[in-house]
Amino acid sequence: MNRKTTTKTPGHSLSGARRASEAESSDRYRAPALDKGLDILELLSEQPHGLTRGEIVKAMGRSPSEIYRMLERLVARHYVSRSPEGDRYAMSLKLFVLAHRHPPVERLVARARPAMEAFANAVEQSCHLSVYDRGNLTVVAQVSSPGKLGFSLRLGARVSLVDTASGQVLLAFQNEDRRAEMLAAHEALEGEIPLSEAELAAELRRVRDLGYWQGESRQSFGITDISVPVLAPGGIAIAALTCPHVRRIDRHGGAAVDEVRERLAETAHDLSLE
Repeated sequence: MNRKTTTKTPGHSLSGARRASEAESSDRYRAPALDKGLDILELLSEQPHGLTRGEIVKAMGRSPSEIYRMLERLVARHYVSRSPEGDRYAMSLKLFVLAHRHPPVERLVARARPAMEAFANAVEQSCHLSVYDRGNLTVVAQVSSPGKLGFSLRLGARVSLVDTASGQVLLAFQNEDRRAEMLAAHEALEGEIPLSEAELAAELRRVRDLGYWQGESRQSFGITDISVPVLAPGGIAIAALTCPHVRRIDRHGGAAVDEVRERLAETAHDLSLE
């Protein structure tokens, strides 16, 4: 005969007590207005073309008046933008800008520089680290080749999002909405080679399949660009680590390009784990 038992193990009782305690703590520190604003931002983050106020009201199940007040504050603080016609609301780039202000970048550079220096010393090539910035990329860290020959980009240089190894690596490892947002903000830099949507899409597929970009530089003769992503949890690229490889033809040949790529990938992987 089967009988139900109501006996609970000590572990179950502790787990239930912990959940109850966490729920009580969550209720105790509720901030309804803040929750409402965050709910709006999270909703709009999934809508690349924005929503009307009526659509936001319907999606959130709240009254039009409270949504209107919250939207007006978010627009006034520049977290949300309103269309020129005034009927659609979309997320601005303010949260992204805040997330990429100097302290986070400085922490990224502080972690990256020793690894970049070790890479440069091992293969006698330069390397640089780039992050997305206002529609293109900015070089935030740079290490020169320790040898007498090398090619490097200056710190703070602006790099195209579209036709460079770094830019295409950063674009390839984004979700579709974020990639579209980045491309919408892109403005061509001097000397940029235009690519059609189909050409760019094919390049990004190739990068995702390989996990890196390698090929002749589109900016300089004699350079083989190798670029790999530094990934956040979830596989989203937060930076591109790039080596403009210079092949020596004298008796000191140096590391082969495949070895350089493997070491660069190992360096980026270690940074991603951090």
